[in-house]
Amino acid sequence: MLPIKQLLAATIAAAALQPAVAEEEKPPPGAMALSTVLTKLEQQGFTPIIGVTLENGRWEVEAYKGAEKRELEVDPNTAEILADEPDDD
Repeated sequence: MLPIKQLLAATIAAAALQPAVAEEEKPPPGAMALSTVLTKLEQQGFTPIIGVTLENGRWEVEAYKGAEKRELEVDPNTAEILADEPDDD
């Protein structure tokens, strides 16, 4: 069994090697409320919405349109769909 000092040193060394955790990204200034963006997408037939993340200042949305799963890139200020592709996951 390792002495407590060696165990503590090993724990500190392992923590130092971990990659830095990225700060949580925030929507850009002037962005619509996410609930408004999602409502606009639902009104266009994207339902159910099953996943939303913020990547590079844009909403990445996984949703169904009919029976097809779609991956959308959405402008957070206007709710405009910038990209709409089949989600092959």
